[in-house]
Amino acid sequence: MEFWINIAYIVATALFIFGLKMLSSPATARKGNFISSLGMLIAVVAALLTQGLSFKLIIIAALVGGTLGILAARLVAMTAMPEMVALLNGSGGIASLFVGWSVYHFTPEADLLTSITIFLSVLIGGVTFTGSIMAWGKLSEKLPSKAILYTGQQIVNSLILIGIIVCGVLFCMNPADGYTIFIVSVVLALILGILVVIPIGGADMPVVISLLNSYSGLAACAAGFVIQNNILIVAGSLVGASGIILTQIMCKAMNRSLSNVLFSGFGAVTKKAGGSEQQGEVKPIVVEDAYLILEAAQSVVFIPGYGMAVAQAQHAVRELAELLEENGAEVNFAIHPVAGRMPGHMNVLLAEASVPYDQLVEMDAINPVIETYDVAVVIGANDVVNPAARHDEASPIYGMPIINADKAKTVFVLKRSMNAGFAGIQNELFFYDNTRMLFGDAKSSIQGLVAEFKG
Repeated sequence: MEFWINIAYIVATALFIFGLKMLSSPATARKGNFISSLGMLIAVVAALLTQGLSFKLIIIAALVGGTLGILAARLVAMTAMPEMVALLNGSGGIASLFVGWSVYHFTPEADLLTSITIFLSVLIGGVTFTGSIMAWGKLSEKLPSKAILYTGQQIVNSLILIGIIVCGVLFCMNPADGYTIFIVSVVLALILGILVVIPIGGADMPVVISLLNSYSGLAACAAGFVIQNNILIVAGSLVGASGIILTQIMCKAMNRSLSNVLFSGFGAVTKKAGGSEQQGEVKPIVVEDAYLILEAAQSVVFIPGYGMAVAQAQHAVRELAELLEENGAEVNFAIHPVAGRMPGHMNVLLAEASVPYDQLVEMDAINPVIETYDVAVVIGANDVVNPAARHDEASPIYGMPIINADKAKTVFVLKRSMNAGFAGIQNELFFYDNTRMLFGDAKSSIQGLVAEFKG
C-alpha cells in the first residue's frame, strides 16, 4: 500500500506542475485549474489510505468544507474575488497552524527537526491568517484601505519579531516543557500578521495578496514536514515559490521593491506633488456625443480598472466591444499587471464576461502602438494611466510603468467623480486636451453607449 501511495503522490506532483504551467496563459488557465484539482483529488485520496485516520471526522469535515466551497463558488460575485482569495489564503494559514499545534499537543517530546518545523508552521500560518484577514478587511472596505501608520511602528514590529525568535529558540531547546512559550509564540505571530499588513495601502493589495499566497504555501510546506507527508511538502513548495515569483512580478510592474511595498506606508499621505487638487479644467462629455466619436472610430482600446469591477460593467463592456467590431472597428483590451485588487483581476472579470483571450493585450505590447488608436476608453482605472508616473519625480507613483492612454488620439475616462485613486493623487490625464470625462456609473454609461449603437 505504501508503494502505491507514493506512486499516487508522484502522479499528483506531475499534475500540479503541468497545471501550474497552464495557469500562465488565459487560453489554458481553465484546463490547468482542472488538472491541478485532479492532482489534489488524487493526493487527498492517497493520503486517506494512510492507516490510523478517523474517517468519520474526515467525512464530516469534507462535507462541511465542500458545502462552503460550493456556496462560495456560486454566491460570491466575481467582483469580490480578491476578498475571497484573501480569505482562502488565511484558511491555508490557520490550517497549517492547527496542524503544527495538534502534533505538538499530542507529541510534546518531539525531536529538534520536528520542533523547528512545528514552530515554523505555527509562525508562518499565524502571520498568514491574521494578515489575510486584514487584507480582506481592506479589500472589502470593512477597514480603511489607506495605509495605517503610527509613531514607532517599525520598532514595535521589530520587537515582536525578536520576541518570536527568542521564543522559537527556547521552545526548540526544550519543547516538552515549552507549552507556555509555544502559546506566547502563537499570540505574537497572530499580532505580527496584523501589524505587517495595516501599514500597506490599498494600491499595493495585488502585491500583498500574492505574498500572502506564498506565505500560505510555505506554511503548508512546514506542516508537511511536521506530519511527514511528501505531497504536502511538494504542494506547499510549489505554492510558496510561485507566490514569491508572482510577488516579484507585481513589484516590477510598479517599479518598486518588496521592502518598499511592505515598509514605506505607501498611500498614507494623500497630498504629494500634484496633490489631490485639480490641475486645470476637465472637459465633460455626454453619452450621445461619446457615441458619435466611437461610431466614427476605426480602432478602440478599453483600459479596465477596479472601477469596472465595482460597477460590474464587464458584460456591458463586452457587448459594446462586439457592437464596435460590427461597426468595423478594431477592438482590444489593455491590461495593466496591477489593475484591480489582485493579480489577474481584470483578466478574470473579462474572461467571466466571455471576452476573447486574443483581445487581451499586455501593457508592454499596447504601449508601442497605442498612439495609433482613435479612442482609448479608461473604465475606472486611475493610477495605472496617470502620466505623472513618467515625469513627476515628486509623485509617489513616479517610475511606475503605466499604460500610455494619454497618447491615444481621444481618451474617454469613465468615473463617478474627480476623487483620487488609491495612490491619493489627482490624475493629470483628466485635464489633457484630448481627454473627455464621462461621469457617472460605469455600467450605466456603457449601457447608454450600447443603446445608442442599437438605436
